[in-house]
Amino acid sequence: MKKFLPLSFALFLNAGLTNAAEIVAELDDNSIGGGFGGLSGVMMGAAAGGPIGAVAGAVAGVFGGSGVQEGSGNKQKAYLVRTDSGEVRRYRSPKYRFAVGEKVHIVRGRVRPLDVNS
Repeated sequence: MKKFLPLSFALFLNAGLTNAAEIVAELDDNSIGGGFGGLSGVMMGAAAGGPIGAVAGAVAGVFGGSGVQEGSGNKQKAYLVRTDSGEVRRYRSPKYRFAVGEKVHIVRGRVRPLDVNS
């Protein structure tokens, strides 16, 4: 029991940490605008047309919100990252910008430079 707590704490701190991942491609990301647009569409559609209106409003809101975010110039960046295991996954990085081929690591679902630990 004495060794279990420090070991589990160390595993918790390192969860989500992948070493030597590499940026494969840079993508535009408008998911924040789509999320807010979809939520607004659900509320307006539900008020106007009940459950069917909520679904239709959500679909229209996602596309509308993404378009508004792109049109306003507030696009964010997402990156395709190849991990140690060869798997390619998409990650967002609101704080940092990377070039294709740059070595990075992944901490708690975000891409970070190698010299930043948290």
